[in-house]
Amino acid sequence: MSLQDAISKLAREAVAKFVEPGQVVGLGSGSTAAVIVREMASLTFKDSLLCIPTSLQIKAEAEKSGLRFGDEGKIPDIDVVFDGADQIDSDYYMIKGGGGALLREKILITSAKAVVIGADSTKFVKSFSRCVPVEVHPLARVSVARKLASMGGKPALRTLDKGYPFITENGNVILDTTFASIPDVRVMEVELKCIAGVMEVGLFTRRADVIYKAKTDGTFETIKPSGT
Repeated sequence: MSLQDAISKLAREAVAKFVEPGQVVGLGSGSTAAVIVREMASLTFKDSLLCIPTSLQIKAEAEKSGLRFGDEGKIPDIDVVFDGADQIDSDYYMIKGGGGALLREKILITSAKAVVIGADSTKFVKSFSRCVPVEVHPLARVSVARKLASMGGKPALRTLDKGYPFITENGNVILDTTFASIPDVRVMEVELKCIAGVMEVGLFTRRADVIYKAKTDGTFETIKPSGT
């Protein structure tokens, strides 16, 4: 038994419990979301579903699985969104955006009727300890970096292996910003979003309706955060 076994099991349960015929389903990005997409491929009613992907990576996976896509006009009608997380703190807030799809993920998660998150046990922390992705319009790259520094952050432009800037599917850059601490995640999310040129921030304060915690022994835990 392994962590991958746990992810496969939670994907089966998540799809069985939350996906019904005729739904609009939001698809997050990353490896866990990809497993859920492959699980959806086995549904007898998959042709009745309309999927809204957050990235080209997950769209390609959904295409291989024979899933149908809805247009952006369907976003307000999303019944459930499946996604992963880079970190989940003790209040069940999340850091997302390690794959660069934070803007579309935030749109789907804030719009969906239900949010289901799958993450392995290493992603759960008492308080955030990794950098916060900040998606920025290229014109504002320098000014936003200075503002982040004035707020106590240490921003670093995300780059590819050969040193080229990472460009999101929205045509923006990402400043991965390290903070010594984030005393109030909700306040920080708002403050970062208010900086001119910031398109989105990887702090997610809408708590999921259900979080599946995958463990290395092949099992998973189901968590229902309070306040959802």
